[in-house]
Amino acid sequence: MEHSLRKRYVYKLATNMAGFVISMFSAGMVPRGLGPEMYGNFSFLTNFFGEIKGFLDMGVTIGFYNKLSQRQNETTLIAFYFRFIAVSSLLLLGFVLFTHFTPLPGKIWPGQEMKYVYLAAIMTILAWASNGLDNIVDALGLTVYSESLRIAQKVAGVTILAALFLLNNLTLKNYFLYQYFNIILLITMFLLLVGKKRYSLLTNLSLPAGQTKKYAHEFYRFSFPLFIGSCIGLVAGIMDRWLLQRFAGSIQQGFYGLSFNVGTICFIFTSAMTPLLLREYSIAFSQNDKNKIAILFDRYVPMLYSVAAFFSCFIFIQSDAVAYLLGGKKFEAASIPMKIMALYPVHQTYGQLSSSLLITGEKTKLYRNISVAMWLAGLPLTYFLIAPPDKWGIGAGAIGLSIKMVAIQIVAVNIMLFYNTKMIPISFFKYVKLQFVSLAGFFAIGMAVSYSLKLFPWTQSNIILNFILSGFLYTILVLATSSIFPGIFGLRRGDHKFILAKVAAMLQPQRGKDEGLIT
Repeated sequence: MEHSLRKRYVYKLATNMAGFVISMFSAGMVPRGLGPEMYGNFSFLTNFFGEIKGFLDMGVTIGFYNKLSQRQNETTLIAFYFRFIAVSSLLLLGFVLFTHFTPLPGKIWPGQEMKYVYLAAIMTILAWASNGLDNIVDALGLTVYSESLRIAQKVAGVTILAALFLLNNLTLKNYFLYQYFNIILLITMFLLLVGKKRYSLLTNLSLPAGQTKKYAHEFYRFSFPLFIGSCIGLVAGIMDRWLLQRFAGSIQQGFYGLSFNVGTICFIFTSAMTPLLLREYSIAFSQNDKNKIAILFDRYVPMLYSVAAFFSCFIFIQSDAVAYLLGGKKFEAASIPMKIMALYPVHQTYGQLSSSLLITGEKTKLYRNISVAMWLAGLPLTYFLIAPPDKWGIGAGAIGLSIKMVAIQIVAVNIMLFYNTKMIPISFFKYVKLQFVSLAGFFAIGMAVSYSLKLFPWTQSNIILNFILSGFLYTILVLATSSIFPGIFGLRRGDHKFILAKVAAMLQPQRGKDEGLIT
């Protein structure tokens, strides 16, 4: 029996909420344990190979997810996809091995030891395989079961991390090994889950030569429009962090890495819905049901945008406290880039859902053209913001890269949104207006709380107490305001009661069949 979209989202959200708490614990241990320099090296290397992986993938993973959602019993599709990952992984490792025996490593990875380069490359491959299995369980409607396993994996992982931190053993090498443990444990759990629930899919993963050619042609038609965009994206993505490493060094890389990761934590709650909506988009497109897609978009995107804005605005206002709490005094200078990057996940929510809609609707050429234009515009901006004054830049380091990321994101997201409104019956101006109105509402509440607490000197002497009180008052005021003016926050009247009722229902035993997709 396949669970409803709501039930799958609740479980995804529960996992992400657990992930949020665990990420906060991790974020408070890893930067302190590694220090800005080693933390910056980890961030630089994992980003580098993440970009390589994204290039080699060229949208195949999204295409695989779409196709498996529509053809769930096609075992040869799964076999082809994992063969694709295996071949791509060999290419990635081959690139590292070849480079190792040339004078290039010091130029490609400035200031990095080769052992960490290998560790980052292998970690990327393992994460790619894990993500593939995650897509399979989501496409097969096994989200509820997989998210329960994911919570167990997160708890086990953070326990080990805490032990490493408390024993003063959190070195860069051990942190890579910790990541390996987490990913391999998750892969094992996913394999056991698919084996138990859909065993027939794993009994025969052979792939006839004719079928390989058929799939290669099918994915080629889907992904080739993204090839040029992927090439430019690879260069742009690597150059952003390479320029930061080259001109500003590992410490600035660490400041930016922490700021980016805090932004990622803000995105946790909305990212839970992205793969689920992508699946529903895919099914609706296969049925040529654009009205259903519009209903999904209109029902969930404004709400998810506001959820991201809720966290982002709070982090923006409290960035000094967050930087100190997570990294200590060594990371105090990260507060300004963190303030800027706190705004990144707000539009990233629109970006994820809008780009997914374009790709699912097979508008890959349009998606490529938008992406290429933004990457080409972003590269000279990155150079100008990061390069030192004697090289025609302003030397802004992590702050400069943060400004560039947020600015380009806002422009790209709104361009994609415009074209989405041409594809399905939704209003462009409605969603543009929401971006400003929702952010203004959260900022007004957050600033009111911040200035109000300054009237009580005893709250200013304890940074932890001030942070907790600010968060509590901010949450209460947002809930109260959104109950009276729900439209400001992308909600509808009655949504609060609806959400509480659904959470309560989820805590009770299942009574028969699941609910429908949307009410």
